[in-house]
Formats: sequence, C-alpha cells, structure tokens
Amino acid sequence: MLQYLRSVVFIGQMYVAMPIFGLLFAPWALFDRRGAFAACKSYSRYVFWTAQWMVGIRCEVRGTPPTGEALVAAKHQSFLDIMMIFTALPAGKFIMKKEILMAPVIGLYAKKLGCVPIDRGKRGAAIDKMVADVNAGRTAPGQLIIYSQGTRVAPGVKMPYKVGTGILYDQLSQPCVPVATNVGVLWPKRGILRKPGVAVVEFLPTIAPGMERSAFMAKLEADVESTSDALMAEAGFAHDKTA
Repeated sequence: MLQYLRSVVFIGQMYVAMPIFGLLFAPWALFDRRGAFAACKSYSRYVFWTAQWMVGIRCEVRGTPPTGEALVAAKHQSFLDIMMIFTALPAGKFIMKKEILMAPVIGLYAKKLGCVPIDRGKRGAAIDKMVADVNAGRTAPGQLIIYSQGTRVAPGVKMPYKVGTGILYDQLSQPCVPVATNVGVLWPKRGILRKPGVAVVEFLPTIAPGMERSAFMAKLEADVESTSDALMAEAGFAHDKTA
C-alpha cells in the first residue's frame, strides 16, 4: 500500500512538472532546436531523479548509443524507455503516431525535435509517407528512433515486428542499432504501481547496412527479444516459456 501511495504521488508530480519545464524552456525552444532538446532532456533527468528516491526505480543505460546518423530500432514497454533512449542520444527523433502532435506541450516539442508523425490507421499510406518524409529531408538530422512492434508491449506478451523498420533500413542505408529493455517490469504499460528496481535500456551491437530485409528483420527481432528477456529476468520477471 505504501509503494502504491508513493507511486500516486510520483505520477502526479511528474505530470505537473511537464508543463512547467515546457514553459520554462519555451522562449529558447521556439527559436532554436537545441532548446527543445535541452527541455526534453532536462525533464527526463528530473523524472529519473524523482523516480529513484520516490519509488525506488534507478535508470541505467548499457551499451554504446550511436552519435552519428543511425536507425535506432527499440523495444517499447512504457513511457520510461522513451525518456531513457532519448536522453542517451545526442539528437534523437521518433517515428510516432500523429495524435501525439495534438497533445499539449509534448506535441509542440515533438515538432521542434523533428519527429515524424504517421497515421497508424492507414498502414500502406503511412509507410509511404514516413519514407518520403525521411528521404525528402523534411526531418532534422539525428538518430531516427522507431519502435519496431509499433506500440508498447507488456512483458511476456508476443507481438510481431512490423515491416516499417525493414523498409527504413533499406531506404536509409544507415547502420541500425537495436535497443532492448526491461522497463515494463517496473513501470508498466498501464496501471499506477511503480516497482523498485533497476530499469535498463541496452544499446546492442550495430547491424551494418546492406543486409537482405527478411534476414535483417529476423536478426533484429532475435537480438532485441533475447536481450530483453534476459533483462526482464534480471529485474525479477518470470517469463512463461510456454507462451
């Protein structure tokens, strides 16, 4: 019960702080992309700090995040992995659902960061537009982050990897850096309770450009899922091998 109450307070202050950070950095962020990065990274670090002493979650980044142009193909389990991956990269930008652009504070900053919105209800058209936006240079340079399963996936749940990642890998001819995580064990997809422990995002060895698409997708899924399973086990999640 005490941990639940701590979680309620933590979540409440986290969302109160979001517009405060947004307003404080707005004069800089509106005219300079660097201000948008500074705002989002400062807010994320504030959340990491309060998570550690309020609910006992310590955030840890493993592996080597890319510093140049790269496709970052990540496992997505909760809001926490978004902040951890973004903060670890020098110039991260997300492939994201277009509805986020309408959200207060988050939508404005997403535009300034150069994130690429897609309409998940129109899959074929969404992929075409996503590729066109990237190739036409309408997004700012940096590390392009895509969640290969297309949405948050709870620990232990199996969900296929979507072809959009493979298409971008083909079109961009950039190295792909897979990212595994266990954050959903401690910070769930839904619900209030935050469990104490070490939340990890791990940047895995780079997949060089030039692989055949199906082989690339198979390797990406195997690398991310096997490492995520190990990280979740480390955090105390008992994976059902029969699922």
